[in-house]
Amino acid sequence: MRPLTALLAPIAAALALAALLLPAAAPPLTAVAARAGAGAGDAGGDQLDRDIDKAVARAVDFLIDQQNDNGAICDDYPRHATTMTALSLLAMAAVGHQPTDMTAEGQAMRRALNYVLQEHLQDEEGYYGAADGSRMYGHGIVTLMLAEMLGMGISAEQDRLIRRRLTGAIDLILRSQQVNKADRFEGGWRYLPDARDADLSVTVWQVMALRSAQNAGIEVPAEAIDLAVDYVERSFVSTRGDRGGYTYQPNQGLQARHVTTTSMGLLSMQVCARYDSPQLSAAVRWLQANPPRWGSRWLLYGLYYYSQGMYQYAEGLRLEGEMEAGDRLAAEAMNVVTDLLLPRQQPDGSWQSRDGSERRAGKVYMTSMAVLSLSVKYHFLPIYQR
Repeated sequence: MRPLTALLAPIAAALALAALLLPAAAPPLTAVAARAGAGAGDAGGDQLDRDIDKAVARAVDFLIDQQNDNGAICDDYPRHATTMTALSLLAMAAVGHQPTDMTAEGQAMRRALNYVLQEHLQDEEGYYGAADGSRMYGHGIVTLMLAEMLGMGISAEQDRLIRRRLTGAIDLILRSQQVNKADRFEGGWRYLPDARDADLSVTVWQVMALRSAQNAGIEVPAEAIDLAVDYVERSFVSTRGDRGGYTYQPNQGLQARHVTTTSMGLLSMQVCARYDSPQLSAAVRWLQANPPRWGSRWLLYGLYYYSQGMYQYAEGLRLEGEMEAGDRLAAEAMNVVTDLLLPRQQPDGSWQSRDGSERRAGKVYMTSMAVLSLSVKYHFLPIYQR
């Protein structure tokens, strides 16, 4: 697996809003949690719920404080400004804020959305990865954000603009997938639209963007989703003990299995509704035996996928009637996430990884990823729901 500087130097990473129009004003976070049905069963108790609410509220305040006069939210303008702004929008929406809110959070989101929708940030091919240097990482993240924002614009005119920008961005993803590639890379994506290879880290963002756009009513050929799933499946490796994982690229072997890439694969398969794949249970067993740990590389990046992927799998167990097993897995995963994040939030509301590669990606990236990891208890993100 490549160092996170290579993965995130062109960007950083992360995700997603409500596709349907929510009420005009978001209630306070504690009320949001209650309305969403977070409950003690998911988060481990009322006190933990309150601790998460406080942490994400402080983190949102930090993100708002990083907003530039032009609406961009980033540490080092203009480096990756479009992508970091989209990532911040996703994080704020994930905990219940909306651009239509008559609050400081809503105002910040309106300014941020207006920034991303500027014409010069998307080229004539529909590509978002050139203007801020974020390449296909950034393009997938911005596209996902637009898909989740569709229908949430502050006016009919803005919704039409979101749809236009989104349609162009989706077309670019579909064309990029069709570039001639070696068999093992077919169906995936890499750093540039015309790349002839692929990796799981770039692919997962395009997969989520496609599926979210499809959910929002944008035409996405079923074949594109199927090809992407085939690529993810080729990245799977397993052992005799029926514990499996995913690697950065296909054919890399067991030694390349990592908690981050395994969490990516787990979430990707569920986003694409492949709930019956035996790869999922094998990946979950491996992640239970090898959970994220503080100080490991790519921690905040991987923790986001771990949190969302394990929660979805737990929901699947509940839907199949295995309530106790689902509750136990959800609590186990949430305890991993909160034990890692809550004690390590900085006084200004941000997070910083011990991994130097992640630190170079910036505090906006690290904080947004932490918020997205903590956001599962609010149940606001349609892209992560079964």
